[in-house]
Amino acid sequence: MEPIVVISILGGLVILLLFSGAPFKPARFVGQAAIKLLIGALFLFFLNVAGNHYGIHVPINFATSAVSGFLGIPGLLALVAIQHWII
Repeated sequence: MEPIVVISILGGLVILLLFSGAPFKPARFVGQAAIKLLIGALFLFFLNVAGNHYGIHVPINFATSAVSGFLGIPGLLALVAIQHWII
């Protein structure tokens, strides 16, 4: 699948979840967690695209998406450091 299609689908899902909202708290919590996971996956995707020239590659899976989504840029940098120096 083309990267632009994946980015478009993920972006559309994020926008849909942002605008639809949830009427009760448990669904809102699940929706916010899903948005953070999608944003984390997008962070990792862009990191892999930009870091391809420098030999940086962090696999995109549930655990790495959760770390980069919930912790943001510091979590993404921590994943790069772990990938580079530990693994």
